[in-house]
Amino acid sequence: MKPDPKRIAMWSGPRNLSTALMYSFAARGDCQVWDEPFYAAYLKATGIMHPMADEVIAAGLCDPAAVAEACLAPLKAGQSLFYQKHMTLHMIPGFDRAFMRGLTNVFLIRHPARVIASYAQKRESPNLADIGFVQQAALFDEVADWLGRAPVVVDSADIRADPRGSLSRLCAALDIPFVDSMLHWAPGAKAFDGVWAPHWYNAVHASTGFGDPEGPLPQLSGDMARLLDAALPYYERVAALALK
Repeated sequence: MKPDPKRIAMWSGPRNLSTALMYSFAARGDCQVWDEPFYAAYLKATGIMHPMADEVIAAGLCDPAAVAEACLAPLKAGQSLFYQKHMTLHMIPGFDRAFMRGLTNVFLIRHPARVIASYAQKRESPNLADIGFVQQAALFDEVADWLGRAPVVVDSADIRADPRGSLSRLCAALDIPFVDSMLHWAPGAKAFDGVWAPHWYNAVHASTGFGDPEGPLPQLSGDMARLLDAALPYYERVAALALK
């Protein structure tokens, strides 16, 4: 009997190794991917100005109900996995989350000091809502409540420290086989990249696999240090449950 397809929703904030992990799953060969399904709907609903906002809205689905339906759509021929790279900040109040019950929801985390330092290089003066930690903790709690257990959490630092071991543990938690092809991909842009890739993806486009372990945490000051203090409790609560 043919197994049911598995739809994986990977929930993170920006600058979380999320694009590299999407490339990793795409490299499996049995997995279709979708880059930030709700981005256009989020921008249209909020009016928030992001780099390339007009292009994102023009290229994407702006009706959140249509996006949710597409997240649950049949898979393409020959594919048994559907990996969806979701941003936690895109799930604003008013977007119906019922569709999430049809997905395997996983949470990708990264230390907020690294997120803030990276994000500020691409968009000035980020605030707490921009980096997704509050929304991630709330979504985590919501999923845990209806599962009756904590959903899977994976830390980007663990992936970079030991890609094979961390991805093997992640695949085991998802009840899918790990394959070596997840460790490498061809450099350059991908057909499934979001239209926003030219602004955000220059580093991952130069990569052919996961980077080396990161060094010491960046030292932040002023507004960025205060932002770190605000985000850290949300990160630490979810990070305590990361796969090891």
